[in-house]
Amino acid sequence: MGRGKVELKRIENPTTRQVTFSKRRNGLLKKAFELSILCDAEIALLIFSPAGKVYQYASHDMDRIIGRYRREVGLPESDSLRCRTVEFWRNEIEETKRTTENLERRLRHLSGEDLLRLGMKELKQLERQLKIGVERIRSKKRRMFTEHINLLKRRHRDLQEENTRLHKELLDDQLHDSAAAASASATSGLILGSVNAFPSFLLG
Repeated sequence: MGRGKVELKRIENPTTRQVTFSKRRNGLLKKAFELSILCDAEIALLIFSPAGKVYQYASHDMDRIIGRYRREVGLPESDSLRCRTVEFWRNEIEETKRTTENLERRLRHLSGEDLLRLGMKELKQLERQLKIGVERIRSKKRRMFTEHINLLKRRHRDLQEENTRLHKELLDDQLHDSAAAASASATSGLILGSVNAFPSFLLG
């Protein structure tokens, strides 16, 4: 009894999908090998797994088969492709040089240099850009000044609080010392009074 028809759609379960991929990949590689042997066919097979791994089979030299394929479908040869790549990067370098030169020229204009070739329209545009830049700089300076003033105010307030605290501690220490001195003086007076209360013949 044959198996039922399998519905061709993406397998949602990751484990089942990986098991199916491994089985069918091996089956496909085996069939490609058998076809190359039985029919003397040139076969190149590339498989990229969902995880990015590559599996390949070539009945002959892979580069030779790929080169033959490129010729058959009219794609450029590898040397031609390499030349195109070199040309592409040469154009990129030239474009980068032109961009750099334009930026350097704009920088000189913003510095007030190399203005002879500029017309009235360009000069007005440059003046407008400079005014906008100056306003941004002034705005930044005002913000920095405000932040610095607020910082100084916070420091001044902290110093005042610290000064008040130290002054209070100093007064407390002075009061404590005065109380201690008064207590010592009173104690000394009591001792002297007690001594004077003794008869003179006991002291002599």
